[in-house]
Amino acid sequence: MNLAKIALEEAYKHPDDVRDYLANGEQLRQLAAASGPEAAEWYRDATLRLADFDERRLAAMDEHGIDHAVLSLAAPGVQAIVDTGRAVTEARRQNDFLAEQIARHPTRFSGFAALPMQDPEPAAAELGRAVGELGFKGALINGYTNVDDAEHGRYLDEPVYEQFWAAAVELGVPVYLHPRPSLPATHAPYAGHPQLRGTAWGFGTEAATHVLRLIFSGLFDRHPGLRLIVGHLGEGLPAQLWRTQYNFNLNPIGKHIEKTLPEYFADNILVTTSGNFSDQALINAILTVGADNIMFSVDYPFADTATAAKWIETTPISEKDRRKIANGNAGQLLGIKLS
Repeated sequence: MNLAKIALEEAYKHPDDVRDYLANGEQLRQLAAASGPEAAEWYRDATLRLADFDERRLAAMDEHGIDHAVLSLAAPGVQAIVDTGRAVTEARRQNDFLAEQIARHPTRFSGFAALPMQDPEPAAAELGRAVGELGFKGALINGYTNVDDAEHGRYLDEPVYEQFWAAAVELGVPVYLHPRPSLPATHAPYAGHPQLRGTAWGFGTEAATHVLRLIFSGLFDRHPGLRLIVGHLGEGLPAQLWRTQYNFNLNPIGKHIEKTLPEYFADNILVTTSGNFSDQALINAILTVGADNIMFSVDYPFADTATAAKWIETTPISEKDRRKIANGNAGQLLGIKLS
């Protein structure tokens, strides 16, 4: 099938950082000890692919009909840096580097900015620079931002971020909220089950809770023009919207918001298919948030490009919805014109 595709949650790492990570090798040794050598080798290969912007990345895109990819710094990125000054410097370094890669392949790549959310003022300034000077399409933030140390984090619904959200609305660009493992203080339910803390389960529940925090903080009431993007077909939220709304109505505990959860998804929140290539999940999302608010993504290199592409080409939905999800919605939201 000749179906044009735009992918939005496609990760990269700076080659220097990848080289240092592989040279250290400690995390790969730990992974091999916990999950076996095959898992460690898979992750090593994925790490190498993060640093490639030419041969392997473009070959995968060409083979599976992905015309354009919006690249962003792999999690946890700048959000894991405790020192504010270093976070500001690193965000600028990463964005400048990514802009250089985009300039080499301007018809194939765009970018989401990395931001130093440790301090909202330079974060807003860097977003403005990335959009205005580098031509980025928005920003991707990897969940909460560490403050003081790795044990503590700041979530994006906190009042200190009000000026940042206002800047995003003024610039007219979306913010992609990407998950990361939850803070150590919340790990008790995973005791004895470390396999649940990451992408298998914990990533989704962490990000979904973060989205609900944003909604129930009144963020979208104060900034009705804000657009938030959430991956993995909404981190399970589309299937839970009715129940969450129903029980919130029964017991709001002092919280008051202007609209219902489905209305916020209709007006402010889009979801992507990154790493969730399920017919049932997609159909549920279409029924709950609408095909106009769903966009294709792979989650490269952590999900398989061939699986993602074949799935969107064959999943049992209308051809009109298929085209919207594959490229139309993203093209309209981000101003991407396919050649």
